[in-house]
Amino acid sequence: MRYISHSVEDTICFAKEWAQSLKGGATILLSGDLGAGKTHFVKGVALALNIDDVITSPTFTLHNRYEDGRIVLNHFDCYRLTDWYEAEALGINEYFSEPNAVALIEWWQNVRALLPQCCTEVRITKGDNDDTRIIEIIDHKA
Repeated sequence: MRYISHSVEDTICFAKEWAQSLKGGATILLSGDLGAGKTHFVKGVALALNIDDVITSPTFTLHNRYEDGRIVLNHFDCYRLTDWYEAEALGINEYFSEPNAVALIEWWQNVRALLPQCCTEVRITKGDNDDTRIIEIIDHKA
């Protein structure tokens, strides 16, 4: 699936619509440069899950957990992790494929070895102007 977003609000609305059918156990891999809109996409997913909390990037905390929705949202930013051993030592892989939650992982390449076999990648790239984003949804299956 491919979608062209023309604003931050458009990205959030697309993510909300796309995430309506998400179920517990889903692992979503977020790809894109700094400022591409990964956290805005997570905001839309949170709306679909009926989460009212303010969604922020977990760049410094590595993991934000939101429990007040129809299912739990685990939001990870693995940018500061040097390798998957560090992630495993921190225990964050225990949240991947959690049956009553979804995991959205920014900078997932740093924890690739710990990921479940079936994931969905959301790849966000900047378009021709400052506001345009190309959002691609790619299923990765074992």
